[in-house]
Amino acid sequence: MLTLYHCTGSRSMRSLWLLNEMGIDFELKELPFSMEGLRTPAYLSISPLGRVPCLVDGDVSVFESGAIAQYLGEHYDPEGKLHRPMGHAERTEWLIWLHYAETMAVHGASLVQQRVFIAKEDRSPVVQKLESRRLEKSLEVVDKHLADREYLLRSGFSTVDTNVGYSVHLAKGFVSLDPFPNVVNYYERISARPAFIKAAASVPLNEQAPKKA
Repeated sequence: MLTLYHCTGSRSMRSLWLLNEMGIDFELKELPFSMEGLRTPAYLSISPLGRVPCLVDGDVSVFESGAIAQYLGEHYDPEGKLHRPMGHAERTEWLIWLHYAETMAVHGASLVQQRVFIAKEDRSPVVQKLESRRLEKSLEVVDKHLADREYLLRSGFSTVDTNVGYSVHLAKGFVSLDPFPNVVNYYERISARPAFIKAAASVPLNEQAPKKA
């Protein structure tokens, strides 16, 4: 059976959401979101950097959420319901958005560091302003792309929506989605999916999004 190592409130929600969408049997192992919980010798032997998510399939350990998405598609979705295999007309676009998800998340992760893990007196208003703006610019790209479609690929919901969708979910905790109406509608669609609700049930956002004047 597949095993997913996961921390509440982390980007491992992407992999948890995808597994729920795929309807695959798996064991969920939740770890404490702390240095102590993620740097144990036992977990470092599975995930060498001590981060989540990490997927174990028999003797294979896969870390990085994008790699996990691709691995699950290639091994557990051969018909391409959510995956876009080699030769598929949407393969290149699928790969672009799969990796764009991390471009978005890196700015969110920087804001998490600033607002959660760094002591208040050591936080940088300049870094927070810069990363918030970068996050908004990345949302702007998604908003324009969604102008003529409901999901990132014209054919419908796919793996890239779990990855980018999580990045939108993360962004919502730090910037307002209101300037991006297509993203707002997109988020309403994906967050209503049963698999999203199940994965996000215990995932609190770090802070409420600031209101625009």
